[in-house]
Amino acid sequence: MSNPFDLAGRVGVVTGANTGLGQAIAVALAEAGADIAAVGRTAPSETARAVEATGRKFLAIDADLASAAPAAHIVDTVCERLGRLDILVNNAGIIRRADALEFSEADWDAVMNVNLKSAFFLAQAAARRMVESGLGGKIINIASMLSFQGGIRVASYTASKSGLAGLTKLLANEWAPKHINVNAIAPGYFATGNTEALRKDEVRNRDILARIPAGRWGVPADLGGAAVFLASRASDYVHGAVLPVDGGWLAR
Repeated sequence: MSNPFDLAGRVGVVTGANTGLGQAIAVALAEAGADIAAVGRTAPSETARAVEATGRKFLAIDADLASAAPAAHIVDTVCERLGRLDILVNNAGIIRRADALEFSEADWDAVMNVNLKSAFFLAQAAARRMVESGLGGKIINIASMLSFQGGIRVASYTASKSGLAGLTKLLANEWAPKHINVNAIAPGYFATGNTEALRKDEVRNRDILARIPAGRWGVPADLGGAAVFLASRASDYVHGAVLPVDGGWLAR
């Protein structure tokens, strides 16, 4: 029996893959056999070296996901350069912090545009191509613990990640009959640029670690297995799931 986690011959698109979680996901998919297209505003040089070291093809696409405008171009470019599109990982995201009483419209719009609006329209563009090809595909949204909880001082981030969890379920309902699996991964507290402020806050850092049964912050590589599972044939009957990878945070 063939390995159901094997991604050989597949092409995956990962947004925000230049560092952190996106980079780790891109490398994990490549290690499982997929060619990778990385989408973002910053040159993903380190990610390119890591992917190419696995023997897989790598394509960098410069795009600003602050608007939905690049979505069709991204999908067209991937299909033209790499021949197909099988996997989309909507990982790109930003965060803004301020008390809700002081939160600005600009910070609200900036986060919602990247984290939710662009994710939807990129999924739409990818799904159209997946339907056209007749091969279906896998779409993985990167949600958050704040898809389940409220948090503090990150109003637009919480709204966007809660919206992304709901959108994952809606798209799964609509696209499952079209052989497209739409699921999400909800990372717990990971050591990335987005959490640097929390890790530097002695009190918040201590309180967060005290609640994580695993006793540590996650590292980006901890997401690789979940991403490969949801991108592979092993998850063919998984639709609309939001999979926490959180060291046990939600179980506490």
